Amino acid sequence: MDLEELEFELIDAGLEEIEEIIEVDENEEEVVSIHVHGDYTNFGALQTALEGLSIDVKSANLKRFPTTPVQFDDEQLEEIEKMLDKLEEDDDVQAVYTNID
Repeated sequence: MDLEELEFELIDAGLEEIEEIIEVDENEEEVVSIHVHGDYTNFGALQTALEGLSIDVKSANLKRFPTTPVQFDDEQLEEIEKMLDKLEEDDDVQAVYTNID
């Protein structure tokens, strides 16, 4: 199945974006992977659609993307980085997200 056909199959499941990534492994062979993106509310539907197409999913997870990036000066960024480091060190914190540009 080519990329365009896959895109058409997944649109009804909530696909928003699809991209093909080509990398070269340690044996100098090309490795092709497909990344699909959709709204988090469609995560299950996309996963079910991929399984229904017998596509082997190597990894599936939720990832946040900033919609309104903000900028700070160097002094502010330094303080923010300290705070983010403390949050990431906390054992109760699973992930930290920012919208810093």
